[in-house]
Amino acid sequence: MEAPPVSAMPVTGGAVNMMEYLLQGSVFDQALESLLHRLRGLCDNMEPETFTDHELVYLLKGQQGNPFILRARRSLSHPTSPWHLRYLGQPEVGDKSRHALVRNCVDVAASHSLPDFLNEMGFRMDHEFVANGHIFRKGAMKIVVSKLSRILVPGNTDNTERLSLSYLVEQSVLAPAGQDTMSEEMRSFAEQLKPLVHLEKIDPSKQRH
Repeated sequence: MEAPPVSAMPVTGGAVNMMEYLLQGSVFDQALESLLHRLRGLCDNMEPETFTDHELVYLLKGQQGNPFILRARRSLSHPTSPWHLRYLGQPEVGDKSRHALVRNCVDVAASHSLPDFLNEMGFRMDHEFVANGHIFRKGAMKIVVSKLSRILVPGNTDNTERLSLSYLVEQSVLAPAGQDTMSEEMRSFAEQLKPLVHLEKIDPSKQRH
């Protein structure tokens, strides 16, 4: 079963229906400080924002085709903040000369009863994880460096195990449809992060749920 590439973007404000331009890569734990140092020099905020989020991935299975996927996320650092519900569309196949993956993104704030609401609507939680890390910004671009951890006991975010010995690095821009110059700007920025990290356009056919 295929699904959109996993995204570990932290909880952000707003309720939007935009296109997301995305590049992804990873760095080993031992290279983290070097990457953060490089990002401090390149980005607008020398000291990054930090986050710790809990994400639950819900599926609604139809009679045919792939299931409908929604992502519910809450901040563990700020427990009184609203939950966020996110829909990520299938990547556009269109112009292969684009340097970034492009997909529809809908992000809305929600109350703390969001999981109960999704269950009542017929959705079932497929998996959950904790993401924690750093957020850098460069103009409209956001660069997120995060560590992903699996939850060993359902719902218990204090009992986790790291998924790998590396950090996920995501460079993204939210923009209205048709802003394809964004992908060129992203490519130029990503070039400045080499050889510390190679940010790439993800092939969705290689992403398995």
